[in-house]
Amino acid sequence: MEVLSIQTFKEKIFDFEKNKEWVFNGSRPAIVDFYADWCGPCRMLSPVLEEIATEYAGRVDIFKVDTEATPELSALFGVRGIPALLFIPTSGEEPAMSSGFVPKDSLQKAIAEIFGINP
Repeated sequence: MEVLSIQTFKEKIFDFEKNKEWVFNGSRPAIVDFYADWCGPCRMLSPVLEEIATEYAGRVDIFKVDTEATPELSALFGVRGIPALLFIPTSGEEPAMSSGFVPKDSLQKAIAEIFGINP
């Protein structure tokens, strides 16, 4: 899972300096994990996301955003608590946000509902 800088976020997810309206730059559905190293629930979620990244390889991209290193990205999406997951469909729809720890089965259910992709 790649940790995104502001520059890589603009390239792979959304160029917020160029576009005012949501335009996703990815070719596959994506999940962006907003986290911090000191956050206990974030550390619990990380191995779950690793499993999801493996199971959905080539179908769903998983990225991470360090809220301490890039607070402007958290502010852009109104992230107030972490972990926070941003689910980005490729259908042109607005992304959906979830806050707090998400167990694997709930994550799989969200991927099926939002992206239409089953494990």
